[in-house]
Amino acid sequence: MSASTIQTEGIEFANKLRRNMSPSQLYEDALRYEPGTAISSTGALIATSGKKTGRSPRDKRVVEEASTVDDVWWGPVNKKLSEESFSVNYERAVNYLNTRDRLYVFDGYAGWDPKYRIKVRVVCARAYHALFMNNMLIRPTQEELENFGEPDFTIFNAGQCAADPHVEGVGSGASVAISFERKQMVILGTEYAGEMKKGVFTVMHYLMPKAGVLSLHSSCNEGPAGDVSLFFGLSGTGKTTLSADPQRLLIGDDEHVWTENGVFNIEGGCYAKTIDLSAEKEPEIFNAIRFGSVLENVIYDDASRVVDYADCSITENTRCAYPIEFIPNAKVPCVGGKPQNIVLLTCDAFGILPPVAKLTPAQAMYHFISGYTAKIAGTEEGVTEPEATFSACFGQPFLVWHPVKYAQMLAQKMQENNVNVWLVNTGWNGGAYGVGKRISLKYSRAIIDAIHSGELQDAEYSTYGVFNLQIPTAVSNVPAKVLDPSQAWEGTAEEFNGTISKLAHLFQANFKEYADKATPEIIAAGPQL
Repeated sequence: MSASTIQTEGIEFANKLRRNMSPSQLYEDALRYEPGTAISSTGALIATSGKKTGRSPRDKRVVEEASTVDDVWWGPVNKKLSEESFSVNYERAVNYLNTRDRLYVFDGYAGWDPKYRIKVRVVCARAYHALFMNNMLIRPTQEELENFGEPDFTIFNAGQCAADPHVEGVGSGASVAISFERKQMVILGTEYAGEMKKGVFTVMHYLMPKAGVLSLHSSCNEGPAGDVSLFFGLSGTGKTTLSADPQRLLIGDDEHVWTENGVFNIEGGCYAKTIDLSAEKEPEIFNAIRFGSVLENVIYDDASRVVDYADCSITENTRCAYPIEFIPNAKVPCVGGKPQNIVLLTCDAFGILPPVAKLTPAQAMYHFISGYTAKIAGTEEGVTEPEATFSACFGQPFLVWHPVKYAQMLAQKMQENNVNVWLVNTGWNGGAYGVGKRISLKYSRAIIDAIHSGELQDAEYSTYGVFNLQIPTAVSNVPAKVLDPSQAWEGTAEEFNGTISKLAHLFQANFKEYADKATPEIIAAGPQL
């Protein structure tokens, strides 16, 4: 396609432009021009992301613009950047990109529903970045490419070029900035590809509620009868593992939108953690790592090119990006009907929350806004005992509107569709981390199976203490003692009461931030001391 048919302000398309190249071509360029690149023994492209091996949320900025200033939830998540500073970043990025011998352009879609999808253009200087977004966005057909036209949003990835920390509002050598008015994202000072993926999600997280539909940080699958389930959960809660069910079709593993007709996946691929990955535990993901996939920051044997997934010497955040059709039970197109079950996953390292509880609508809102899980000792430097973590709507770093807006939209969807909402704890039972044991994955799977079979819909329930949760008295293939944390607790009653009180106080302290916009009913749905 001639350069004149592509209009991307500031980019000199007289350069050697590589547009919508095939994975094979991108492999060749990556191996030829990008140090540290190799082909794994299973055919995946191994790439390195440089100094940054994860997202840099402290360097994320949203431009303060008249058209959006009243919509954005300003604060630690959405830090303001002036239009002038964004222009400086933009010019720095474009000037850098124009000096490269090769520029890559990838055009793709975000969103499987044609009514709501947006056209995204990625301009970058690394073949690795182009292949990554080829996997993560929805790949247009040849006919769609020929009629692609102008993008709705453009990412300028100049990650190899440091930002100027002296620019007002920037503050470091890395900058990830979004302008909703200019419909642009500029990346400087970080080559971590996940910034592009979550940048697109942040844009959709703004545009979809504005269009009257609900964007969600969740995985999603569908049963043989067409019943759809959404899974929310922070890192380490089992969201990816539990939604990858051989008896159900995978609609997507991370980002979805709930419309008037049902749900659709935002992405065209999956971005899975690979630390300690094995064919035995997660065969679908393990077998998806083949030609066309991108492996990030992994260690491999120089001779055999076999990857050592247990080696975290570069980072624990080793990952693989692959097209969703690499998963054998993926549903393509990635769309489904209206959800019947919502599962809020938490990994409670205090041993207090039950393995499963049925939530009232008000409790669902409370726990959705709270977004609770817990870090355990050893996962981060300085963490010596369980540490509560709260991430609003189970995806706080990507929220644009106030959390209560997403929660209110979810409440409306739940009410309209008579959805069941479940709180599922995949963390500790019998005591806190170090005393109790982590709930067996087979028990968690049995609980999810009982949700999908309808067994828990008709079960008998008892009320659980301070958190006022309804817990089933029996679940097939799960010991009855495990279901009630107060019965499973192996310490003294005083220790249990002290721990449940501690966790309740942490919930209450966190929710104060949202209380001014939450209804009295939602506030009352939290733990009561």
